[in-house]
Amino acid sequence: MKEIVVISGKGGTGKTSITAAFAVLAGSDIVLADCDVDAADMHLLMKPDFAQKETFYSGETARIIQNNCTSCGKCLEVCRFNAISIIHDQYIVNPLSCEGCGYCARVCPTETIVNEIPKIGEWYISKTRTQGTMVHAKLNIGADNSGKLVAKVKNEARQITENLGKEIILIDGSPGIGCPVVSSLSGASFVVLVTEPTVSGLHDLIRVCQLIKNFNLPAGCMINKSDINPQKSKEIMAFLNENNIPLITELPYNEQFSAAMTMGKTIVEIEDKQLSELIAKAWNTITNKYV
Repeated sequence: MKEIVVISGKGGTGKTSITAAFAVLAGSDIVLADCDVDAADMHLLMKPDFAQKETFYSGETARIIQNNCTSCGKCLEVCRFNAISIIHDQYIVNPLSCEGCGYCARVCPTETIVNEIPKIGEWYISKTRTQGTMVHAKLNIGADNSGKLVAKVKNEARQITENLGKEIILIDGSPGIGCPVVSSLSGASFVVLVTEPTVSGLHDLIRVCQLIKNFNLPAGCMINKSDINPQKSKEIMAFLNENNIPLITELPYNEQFSAAMTMGKTIVEIEDKQLSELIAKAWNTITNKYV
């Protein structure tokens, strides 16, 4: 079993659109996992059926049992996250601010504060419009522990891949270098870096390359919209050469890329041979040469 993880140092590089195009090319031969749980949008292109849904619980949040509360105010005094307020003469915990440390429960003289494991999101197993299997999730607004939800998605995808006898998991990771990205990279066989020739594109590519270097993971790079700033593209390629990261392909700017998305399709499904052939060649290079 091989895991191909597609990530980008910043949002807006075309990472999810390229991953979806790979998924369309692969069809039912792969299992697709959308690990960008903080801002999941793969479903917009792959049209999953949400056939199986499970609630995901993680972390801890304090709750005050109002019937037993004596309004002594000790919990408000010790909370360092300003998560407790007085509303209509009742002490109330704001779950978005609570870190679940449990200090308020320890100082409560009537033991009227309890820590509970909250629902932070949902995860799904679906069939896509290409008849492939997709594991994906949605993190609740303001919820923590996105890395744990990513781990759940990956573990389910691995189990399904094994059960179906497939060889490849294609993973759409989160942008940036935070906890969900680290969780997405766990167990990766090959990392596809998607960047763009801008100042922020190069800056964040450097950061994400430092991250994968720490994990000693093999990687290759795709430069999207490579012709909008030729000088910056040259700087990106120089950086890749210095760090022995192969350039998988350069994709020129093309308005058909956005036009395809507005139709709920990927670039390989519309009549634009240039981009379709480049992405198909990139997918073949990744699966035949690097994985």
